[in-house]
Amino acid sequence: MNIFIDYKRGEEPITPAARAAMVRPSQGGAERSPLSYCLPTGMPNRWFFDRPLTIFQTPKQLGIYYEADGAFREIHTDGRKLPEDPSPSWLGYSTGRWDGDILIVDSNGYNTRTRLPGGFPHSESMHIQERFHRRDFGHLNIDITVDDPVMLTKPITVQVTEILLPTSDMVEYFCTEGERDAEIMTAIRATKQKAAAPPTDPSQ
Repeated sequence: MNIFIDYKRGEEPITPAARAAMVRPSQGGAERSPLSYCLPTGMPNRWFFDRPLTIFQTPKQLGIYYEADGAFREIHTDGRKLPEDPSPSWLGYSTGRWDGDILIVDSNGYNTRTRLPGGFPHSESMHIQERFHRRDFGHLNIDITVDDPVMLTKPITVQVTEILLPTSDMVEYFCTEGERDAEIMTAIRATKQKAAAPPTDPSQ
């Protein structure tokens, strides 16, 4: 999962602040990932997971229930504006409006405890716009534009397609609370590095 998959490594349109805040694999990147501590999955990462979701629609709001984390997201379609000073949260604050058969959703108010797909940081200034278009009965196209003036040098747009699963049920999915895998992974890595070290001359 990498939102900058179309860019060469090192040429991603991110600011110096974002590059300095990145955690490399050699620095324990996997162990320090929010997911390795069972923290909730942020946005737009949820659109990159192979976990199902269910959409509930009413005249004034739309809800999305994600199987991953058992998370619920509310999108207001009653004409309200985005808050100017939102309280930072995992899934942000979302408002939507219709443009023909396209639902345009704007979201802000994200905390900085999540990462963009690929492990890239974002700030609380991140704004995401999603454009939902059901191109036919079984496919939902979503154009996702991420804009963050603190961490990105320009907005980034990607597209994902959700496929209808009419005979499938949602199942319970929770990440284990009190996760300790990161600590174990770090210990294993240290052991492997020690074992891979070249032997020393006992006469020296």
